Amino acid sequence: MGRVLVRCARKASLPTIIARHARNNGDVTDTRRPWLLIVVLLITGIAGVWAAFALTLDKFAVLADPNASLDCNFSVIVQCGANLQSWQGAVFFGVPNPIWGLLGWVAPIAVAVSLLAGARFQRWFWIVFNVGHAAALAFCIWLMGQSIFVIGTLCPWCMLTWAAAILAFWTLTFRNLKEGVFGDWGRRLGTALYGWSPLVAVVSYAVVAIVAQARLDFLGML
Repeated sequence: MGRVLVRCARKASLPTIIARHARNNGDVTDTRRPWLLIVVLLITGIAGVWAAFALTLDKFAVLADPNASLDCNFSVIVQCGANLQSWQGAVFFGVPNPIWGLLGWVAPIAVAVSLLAGARFQRWFWIVFNVGHAAALAFCIWLMGQSIFVIGTLCPWCMLTWAAAILAFWTLTFRNLKEGVFGDWGRRLGTALYGWSPLVAVVSYAVVAIVAQARLDFLGML
């Protein structure tokens, strides 16, 4: 009888051991799909590819004719021509920024589709994925500063890219905190903020808009 009880206890504790091991390794123990993250990654990924593709076509048009009339040129301030012709428009190895965007924005779409299909990723993957989004956001913040304070323009397609990067970063970061990817210390914070990711992104948009308005008075030029 004692051996039976010990055997049952061992079997009963096995799921707990597996769950604890998965949690310590940063795996998601919840089998439910992260729908908010999936939707955000899909929307931001598609928006990013769309913006990058449009900017790539505009870049080709500008290369063919520097005086080309672009659909994204609405005014002296709200335009993309000046951004595309500036050195800030091709920072890495002389390759236009939208080309890198076409490559980079495929990743969120691929991850979202994988999650939708039921895929589960290791802790290291989520860390690398989050670092990639942080780097993309940092680059976007630098481009915001260059566009607003140096070039003196607001590129519509660029702003769509900025918006996508901001929303994707906050949602992914809060999700990873919630799932303990960065350690147990962030679980409570991530749980509290994950559902508010869109609102945090909207607040970020408002900050950028206020800075741009204060510097460029773009509303007065509409």
